[in-house]
Amino acid sequence: MNLDFLTNDFLINDNQFNDPIIVTGAGGCIGSWILAILHRSNIPCVAIDLSEERNRLELLLGKEASKIKWYKCDITDLSSLKKIILSYQPSAIIHLAGLQVPFCAANPALGARVNVEGTINILEIAKDTNIKRTVYASSVAALGMPPKGPWKETLYGAYKLANEHTAFVYWADWNVPSIGIRPNIVYGLARDQGMSSKNTMAIQAAALDKSYKIPYTGKYSWLYAGEAASAFITSVSNDMVGSHVFNLNGSCETIENGLRLIKELKPKSSVTCEGQSLPFPPDLDDFPLRKHIGEYASVSVQNGIEHTLKAFENLRSEGKCPPLSS
Repeated sequence: MNLDFLTNDFLINDNQFNDPIIVTGAGGCIGSWILAILHRSNIPCVAIDLSEERNRLELLLGKEASKIKWYKCDITDLSSLKKIILSYQPSAIIHLAGLQVPFCAANPALGARVNVEGTINILEIAKDTNIKRTVYASSVAALGMPPKGPWKETLYGAYKLANEHTAFVYWADWNVPSIGIRPNIVYGLARDQGMSSKNTMAIQAAALDKSYKIPYTGKYSWLYAGEAASAFITSVSNDMVGSHVFNLNGSCETIENGLRLIKELKPKSSVTCEGQSLPFPPDLDDFPLRKHIGEYASVSVQNGIEHTLKAFENLRSEGKCPPLSS
């Protein structure tokens, strides 16, 4: 089975990468898409993750996933992490490793070690090895700080804001350049965890002829996984100067209209929504990011939903569709 149509729009023809790109948090949704795009673009890449599981990458690449160099490593283990990275003398680091909102709430100390100490380790390695292309994943959750603003405060957001300030100090004190990207809510194949994955679950349910109810409504960031991956890759395409942070939003569309698009493609689908809007900003401005790093591929909500539905239907026909999360 071939799902190359998912990544065709994001392939890179000309690149400035003479050495491999390191991707931490490689087993996650965005990490898997980044690896798939790099691999299909013939750009060497090295995956680092706490787990050896590459099931999300296998959804995108099939048997080709086994060809990517993969290291199991705890992002808080500076010595082991540095040994891996130094062995490849990489062109760039794309740092995605982190624990999300519910995991940070359940174990705040571990969340701080992974999200904050892990990012410090990446910046420290970039400092020691003079890497000039480092991008790290912040989050729109950082906009929940300072407290008592319009958006929800979380420990996860506090950790991400700390990373943004830490990256600035690394530039101010040691000339370590970086870009922090705050992805909004991502959807697409391989997005299978967290409260904000429910629009992807609705698309999968439609492909499986199952009913599904999204527990929120209203305006929503429909950031396609391939578009997010493309933004991260583009951000490390050239050497950096300074410490910068940008929002990455994708398309703002209501959950209701997203469900309407699903039903246009699959008229008999039983997907609905109810409840309040999520307490995060749905319509942030991508222009500053594009102005700084250059254009990266964009996907309309209609095309993103269509490709995701087609992928789930193809996986179903082959008996390879992952279980539908609750």
